[in-house]
Amino acid sequence: MLTLAFSAYDLSFLRFAFSPLREVAASIHALRTPARRALHLPWFKQVRPQLGSDLGPLLDLITGGGYIPDFLCPVPTGPTPDLAGELAVLRATPHEVIRADLDRMASELGPLTGCAAELHQDPAAGLDRLVLAIETYWQLAFAPHWPRMRNLLEGDLLYRTRQYAEHGPAGVFADMHSTIRWEGRDLHLEQRPEEMSRVLAGEGLLLAASIFVWPGLFYRTDSPGQPIITYPVRAIATLWERGTAPAPDALAAVIGRSRALLLTELDAPASTTDLSRRTGLSPANVSEQLTLLRSAGLVTKHRVGRAMLYVRTPRAHALMDG
Repeated sequence: MLTLAFSAYDLSFLRFAFSPLREVAASIHALRTPARRALHLPWFKQVRPQLGSDLGPLLDLITGGGYIPDFLCPVPTGPTPDLAGELAVLRATPHEVIRADLDRMASELGPLTGCAAELHQDPAAGLDRLVLAIETYWQLAFAPHWPRMRNLLEGDLLYRTRQYAEHGPAGVFADMHSTIRWEGRDLHLEQRPEEMSRVLAGEGLLLAASIFVWPGLFYRTDSPGQPIITYPVRAIATLWERGTAPAPDALAAVIGRSRALLLTELDAPASTTDLSRRTGLSPANVSEQLTLLRSAGLVTKHRVGRAMLYVRTPRAHALMDG
C-alpha cells in the first residue's frame, strides 16, 4: 500500500485535469488487456478491425504489462489540454529522459523490441514515428467519439472541484475509487503492491480523470516531482449508452416526463448534446426544458473548457430523494 502524507500547503495544491495523451496510452493498454473491460466492448468492436501496422510505435511501447514509459504521458499544464499541445510537449522531451524511461521499461518487462528499441537508439527519428502513429490512431479511434468523451471528462472536473470546495479532500476521494482512502491528511492507495510512504513537501497532487483507465488506476508517485493519480471518470457507464432509464413515475407526474427524464440523467454533469443523445429528445427540446428547470432552481449550468455543463442543484436532489 502507498501512503501520501499531505502538508497544509500540499492540500492547497491539489490539481484536477484530463489528458488526451493519457487517454491514448490508457486505450492502447485497454486494447491489450480487454478481459476486464467489458464496458468498452462497443468501442473495441469498432476500433479493432481498423488497427494497422502504422500503430507499431504505440503497440511496442505499451505492451499490456505494468509499466508505460512516463514520457508518453507528460504532466498536463492546465486542466483541459488539447492533443496538439501535448504532442508538442512530447516532441520536446529530452532524449536522455526517453532513454531512461525505456531502460526502466526493459528492466521491468524484458528487452526492448521493434520501435521501442529503435526509439532508444535514435530518439529524434523515433519521436517523429511515434507522433505520426499517435495522430493516425487519434483520427481512427478517438476523433469520432472525442466530443462525448471530453464532455464526460469535463463533467468530472466540475464535480471534483465542487466536492473540494464544499467538503475538502475527503469529498474529493470519497467516491473516486474503491482502492483509494483518505484519513486525516493521509491518502492511502491500496492497489500498489509494495509498501511505500511519501511525505509531500509542497509538490501537491495531480488527479487526472480518464475514460480508459477503468476499472483500475494509473499512478506515478515516486520522488521527485508531483505525484499523479489517473482514475476512472464518473458516469463512465453512460458513455456508450444509446437509451436511458425511465423517469420516476411520481416525479414525472409532478414536473412532466421530459423534465423528470433530464433530472434523472443529470446524476453527473452533462451537456445539451449528451442529454439529447441519451434521452432521445431533440437538442432544442432539451435546451427548452433545461431553461425551465433552471428557472425553478433545479439545475445550474457551468462552463468547463469549451463545454457548457448542466448540474442538479441540492433542491433537485431533495425532490428526487423525496
